[in-house]
Amino acid sequence: MARKRKKRGVRVLALILVAAAVLGGFWYLRRCVPIKYKDLADKYAGIYGVRKSLVYALIQTESGNDPGAVSSAGAVGLTQITPETFEWLCLKTGETHAVSDLNDPETSVKYGVFFLSLLLKEFDGERDTAIAAYNAGMNAVRGWLTDSRYSSDGRTLKNIPYSETRWYVIKFKCYDILYRILY
Repeated sequence: MARKRKKRGVRVLALILVAAAVLGGFWYLRRCVPIKYKDLADKYAGIYGVRKSLVYALIQTESGNDPGAVSSAGAVGLTQITPETFEWLCLKTGETHAVSDLNDPETSVKYGVFFLSLLLKEFDGERDTAIAAYNAGMNAVRGWLTDSRYSSDGRTLKNIPYSETRWYVIKFKCYDILYRILY
């Protein structure tokens, strides 16, 4: 009888330790992969019909939550939009902005999510294709989709020729999964 209680006690202790490790890991991951602009991300995800975790992943992947980020290609803000793309997006919305407005978190998130929503529509909801286009550009991805080396169906990419874009898509998808699990 005492032996059964001891075994049960060991099992309970083991379960407590596993639960503590899982919760501790969960807590640690949430600190490493935060959502710093949740209200803005949720607002524009709802307006443009984009899954929230994709918006969180976009902001994390593009800028690491830094509203002042500027890339070597001249992309600006939380969602790293280039001045040319921003001008095109402003034409689509009928709004007028200066490129410096992309340093404003709300403007950057609004236009980044709007752009991602356009890419998801352009590429028939194919997430990986839209993500690749966010990084490499729509024209590059359209070209890849017509090339049998990169796409066998004209909708999805089986191979991405730019290594930067290939890694970008992987990183983006990992963040998307983490955000779906953690939040």
